Amino acid sequence: MQRSSHILVVEDDSEIGLLIKRHLVSSDFRVTLARDSGAMDRVLASDRIDLVLLDIMLPGEDGISICRRLRATSAIPIIIVSAKNEDVDRVIGLEIGADDYLPKPFNPRELTARVKALFRRVDLDGIVSPFATGILRFENWEMDCKARRLVNAEKAMISVTPAEFNLLQALAERSGRVLNRDQLVELTQGQFGASNGRNIDILVSRLRGKFEAAGAPYQFIRTVRSGGYEFVPAVTREQSDD
Repeated sequence: MQRSSHILVVEDDSEIGLLIKRHLVSSDFRVTLARDSGAMDRVLASDRIDLVLLDIMLPGEDGISICRRLRATSAIPIIIVSAKNEDVDRVIGLEIGADDYLPKPFNPRELTARVKALFRRVDLDGIVSPFATGILRFENWEMDCKARRLVNAEKAMISVTPAEFNLLQALAERSGRVLNRDQLVELTQGQFGASNGRNIDILVSRLRGKFEAAGAPYQFIRTVRSGGYEFVPAVTREQSDD
């Protein structure tokens, strides 16, 4: 029997938490609730979690701090669910590593749809990824598209989020071509919102920072004024072993 994906909901409002749990369980997900960061940490230490639904307004350590902390050590998918519906909060959430942001109040069906879409993108629910498999090589770096791993020239693993990996793969598979923001939204399954170029810019900035920190010899992603982005290195592909 296929294992149900396990979602950790970090939400201090018990009514909202139970509402979220009920809708996700009805879609065959396994759900665990945590009211604060301490409870979340205990669950993460004792069980395998596939996705975190994270509220921003929490007692003690807030969701922004939690998201930043999780992202520093893990590529686990994170969806922020928050009553703070300002654009700046959404941008901050994405900048620190969240994969999606859903403002409250929300339709539970939309939340479930967002969760399923994110699982499809990271290939956790048994659905074939929309991206090609194989290994992409550039400047002695390696992207294993099946295992979803990025390794630098020193063979060190680089931690990237699902959203970052999908964007990088979309660019690397079209090395030398300029892709505008709308094209990148479409190529990455629209996960950044309806033609939201700002979210693409945030992810590019995060990737550039990781490239630089990991010793990239130059900036792999070039900005083309009034055009979009281009992946500069020459890329070769080989099939990975099954």
